[in-house]
Amino acid sequence: MGGDFRQILPVIPRGTRADIVNACINSSYLWEYCTIFHLTKNMRLSSSSSNDSCDRIQKFSQWLLDIGEGKVGMSHDGVAEIEIPSELLVDSCEEPICAIVSSTYPDLFSNLSSTSYFNDRAILAPTIDAVNQINEYMCTMMPGDSVDYFSCDSICKTSQDEDGVEDLYTPDFLNTINCSGLPMHKLTLKVGMPVMLLRNIDQASGLCNGTRLRITHLGKSVVEAVTLNGSRPNEKVLIHRMDMNPSDSCLPFIMKRRQFPITVSFAMTINKSQDDVDLLEFDDVH
Repeated sequence: MGGDFRQILPVIPRGTRADIVNACINSSYLWEYCTIFHLTKNMRLSSSSSNDSCDRIQKFSQWLLDIGEGKVGMSHDGVAEIEIPSELLVDSCEEPICAIVSSTYPDLFSNLSSTSYFNDRAILAPTIDAVNQINEYMCTMMPGDSVDYFSCDSICKTSQDEDGVEDLYTPDFLNTINCSGLPMHKLTLKVGMPVMLLRNIDQASGLCNGTRLRITHLGKSVVEAVTLNGSRPNEKVLIHRMDMNPSDSCLPFIMKRRQFPITVSFAMTINKSQDDVDLLEFDDVH
C-alpha cells in the first residue's frame, strides 16, 4: 500500500517540507494499525542472464540501499553530499543530451524494429522540460518523415458562465498549456519511435496508463503500435483520439483536450517510469 517511503514522497502543491512529511501515511493516526511487510528477494538479480550483470546490479542495488539508510555521505541538517561512482557517470562530453543519448541508445538505427531494444532502456529525467528536450532531439535523429497531430482544446461547458470564459481563454492560449498527464498540443510522431500511454484504454488487454508501445503505422485518425511491456507484450493495437482533462486543479476552469493519449518515451520523468530502465539523470546545467 505504501511502497518504499525513501523513493517518492506525496506531492503537495506549493507545500513546505513539513507539509509533505505530515502527508505521509506514517504520520497518520492509522499508522499504528498498519502491518509492515519487508521484501527479501531481489527480483532484478534473479532475472539477470549473466554473473557479471548480476554482480553489477547487486552492487548498484546495495549502493541505493546505503543511500536510503543514510550510510553514504555526511548528513548536515537533512542534506547530504553523495559522490556518484565513476562507472555510473557519463563524462567527457560537451553536449549533455548527445552524450546521454549515445550512452543509452547505442546502435539506434540498427534496432529500430527491435521490441526488446526499446523495452530495456529509457532516459529518466527529473522535469518535464528536460524530458521534452530529449524527446525532441531523438525525434530529429529518427529516420523517415514525421507526422504532426494537433489537439482540439476547449473549455468544458460546466466552466462557462455569463462573463464569457471562452472569450477570456482563447484556443491559442489553451494550446500552450502543457502539464503532467496531458499530451502536448502538437504531437510529432515517426514510425519506429517508442511512446507511452497516458490513460487507461483497455485494462483487460494490458493498455493501461504507463504502458510503452512502438509506433508501426501513422494514420489520419488512428495510430497503430506494438506493445513493449504490460500484461500482453508484442501485440498490435490501434489508438484513437480521446477527450482528456488535466489533473492540475490550479486552473480556474475545466479544460478539455482531444488528442491521442500518448507521449514520446525516449525519455520520461522519474515518477512516470514503471519498468526496468537504465537510471540516467539528465541535467542541463552540469
